[in-house]
Amino acid sequence: MSTHATTSAPAGTWRLGDLTVNRVGFGAMRLTGTKPFDQGVPRDREQSIRVLRRAVDLGVNHIDTAAFYFSTTRSANELINRALAPYPEELVITTKVWPGRDTSGEWWWASPEQLRGQVEENLRQLGRDHLDVVNLRVPPSSKEGPVGEHFGALARLRDAGLIRHLGLSNATSGQLAEARSIAPVVCLQNPFGLGADDASRELLRFCGDQGIAFVPFFAVAGTGREDGPAAVESEEAVTAVARTHGASPAQIRLAWTLHQGPHVLAIPGTGDPDHLAQNLAAATIRLSQEELARLDGIRPAGA
Repeated sequence: MSTHATTSAPAGTWRLGDLTVNRVGFGAMRLTGTKPFDQGVPRDREQSIRVLRRAVDLGVNHIDTAAFYFSTTRSANELINRALAPYPEELVITTKVWPGRDTSGEWWWASPEQLRGQVEENLRQLGRDHLDVVNLRVPPSSKEGPVGEHFGALARLRDAGLIRHLGLSNATSGQLAEARSIAPVVCLQNPFGLGADDASRELLRFCGDQGIAFVPFFAVAGTGREDGPAAVESEEAVTAVARTHGASPAQIRLAWTLHQGPHVLAIPGTGDPDHLAQNLAAATIRLSQEELARLDGIRPAGA
């Protein structure tokens, strides 16, 4: 399918609080290299800057980033600042806190009192006086634990004017409920894609009922739960649908994600201009009811 004139507009818009964004956004993690952090080959800096500017030119007005998106030689926040500042008024930048990385790349997790420093680090790197949306990224070790102290600390930073809106990332339904008892939550950013389990699908539906944006990550890569025959069956189904539309499997995965509800926002990431065009073109794919049923039927291995 043609990708030359595609913009982010065909998928429509949704709200992050009082901010309206196009449903196809941009994830910044891959700007620094071919793999996250220091695991791949560094991207050409000027190419990453061109990709960011091209994305905004094509209507992307929602960028997802984090201060811990950096490699030895590249920082996603610095690239965003260099490419896009002074920022367009309609551009919404979402970031994440709680995890952090020191200068050697080692991970650490912030206490509630340390979250202000992480917020200020994002402000400095992005060159902004406030952050549009900050997601509290729940660590794997706290998957079922309380988030109230950390979310409360962010709510106080919102009251102080450093943050406009709050969200959660990698959170359970219980953690979402706990956070909402403290302050409004405008988005939930969780792993989600073809093969997602029933609990994840139910949480996506709940967010739609509550007017909360659901922002899946790993929508193209998959949830990582498939293996063996389930993975083969999944890939065969995706490939068959892709062939019908003259599209790539990655585009079908993105299109399926966008079909899950008007509140679902996609944030595919890339440092490659051709992949950017392909990601945006996925918004124009209209899947039939039969295709959706076939793709919806994909389940995790052992389900």
